Amino acid sequence: METSEHIPVLLAEAVAALEIAPNGRYLDATFGRGGHSSEILAQLGESGQLYALDRDQQAAAVAAQITDPRFHFARCAFSEMETAFAALGAESLDGILFDLGVSSPQLDDPSRGFSFAKEGPLDMRMDNEQNLTAQKWLKNVDEDTLTTVIRDYGGEPHTVAKRIAKAILAAKNDLKSTLDLASVVAQARPKKLYKPHLHPATQTFQAIRIAVNDEIGEIQRALRAATMMLKSGGILVVISFHGLEDATVKRFVRSMEGEPLPAEIPATNTTNIHQVLRLVPPVIKPSSAEIAQNPRSRSAKLRKAVKL
Repeated sequence: METSEHIPVLLAEAVAALEIAPNGRYLDATFGRGGHSSEILAQLGESGQLYALDRDQQAAAVAAQITDPRFHFARCAFSEMETAFAALGAESLDGILFDLGVSSPQLDDPSRGFSFAKEGPLDMRMDNEQNLTAQKWLKNVDEDTLTTVIRDYGGEPHTVAKRIAKAILAAKNDLKSTLDLASVVAQARPKKLYKPHLHPATQTFQAIRIAVNDEIGEIQRALRAATMMLKSGGILVVISFHGLEDATVKRFVRSMEGEPLPAEIPATNTTNIHQVLRLVPPVIKPSSAEIAQNPRSRSAKLRKAVKL
């Protein structure tokens, strides 16, 4: 199996934003390969506690190697954190960290099916025990839904999304691998929209991955749960990697601040919640040095909020 090292993005900035108290209780809601967790543990005192979650089987295997008695891990989606947290017998938290998106080991392992650049199965599951794969999803999705997914989750113009959706569904019985899908998308996407250093299937792969894993729904449910689990004065830190994730975080925090939503952010049922969060500016982005070391960090944004 081909693997790669996962370089934590905004590591120092994220842990600094949590304002670690030596005896505090913290949750790394997206353990990954443990980069952020390791740094949090390094700053905790003897009675501090770190809880971590991840639904990825390989992440759970990494977590199982940590013997520090202050560390507690549960394998689950982060939207299930309240249940997992209760099972661990923990109390309210001083801080929660989310590092959203797909990790480098997931992207770079062809067997996981996330990459349009390497031959692999049409999988794309973050939890590889989940039943729904990208291939199953594509076999059952209708054209209107696929068009909407590519448009809303991939950021493609509607006419382009529809063109790509038609091409995918016309070829769906012949799609056996990630390279098959990437080829169909590349041929369907207008050449005038091609961008230097960006594969033409990038946005469609992102869109299908988000749909298969219900990523936006997961984020919405997890942010609501996280807000409930933080104690007064507790800190929420979220690192996002694309506009849809960031918009979801902004929409949630604005609603929890009790402020009117801007026109470009659709209202949801969170808009009636009383003010319980305060956004702490500024939005933090990677330095040029970090981007040079880890190009995948270039789109990252860190937002911080405090529970009132």
